[in-house]
Amino acid sequence: MRLLKMFLTAALVLILLVFLLSLLFPSVARLERSGSIDAPVSAVFAQVSDLKTWPAWNPWDPAYRTGGASMQQYSDPATGKGAWFTWSNTAGRNASGRVEIVSADPQKGIEYNMTHPAMKPVKGIIELKPTTDGKGTAILWRLEAKVGMTPWWKLRGFLMDRMFGESMEEGLNKLKTLSENY
Repeated sequence: MRLLKMFLTAALVLILLVFLLSLLFPSVARLERSGSIDAPVSAVFAQVSDLKTWPAWNPWDPAYRTGGASMQQYSDPATGKGAWFTWSNTAGRNASGRVEIVSADPQKGIEYNMTHPAMKPVKGIIELKPTTDGKGTAILWRLEAKVGMTPWWKLRGFLMDRMFGESMEEGLNKLKTLSENY
């Protein structure tokens, strides 16, 4: 009985410690990567503002890794402000989501919102600028999620870079290749 009390006390202290530690983490999680692409801003914008090109470069597009195991539906047109796509997984998992472009400027880039039942809503920002020599494009891709005060989500937000940073870099490299060959 004494061993059980010690175990429960230790578990309670651990839970309390995790909760108190989570208060130190920010309530907004951010992930960002930047780079340069040897292509004009217009070529990069053509890739990021057309949702039908996302499976070729965006690692969070459902068709990127599944090779078509998800059913996608696109708005008409699938480019620019107000364009959206939805997906539902046809490979057994009940996952669905939606991406909608909320602003699109050919000189500055796009902002979009992504919703998925397994995560908090994500705001995506892809900023585009001409490089200093004017021949290429400087790109900044940022994801932001309001994780709130729940310890689980705050910890996940704290680990966002470690969990998703490599995928974001992979996506930027693919976008670079596509844009430079556009």
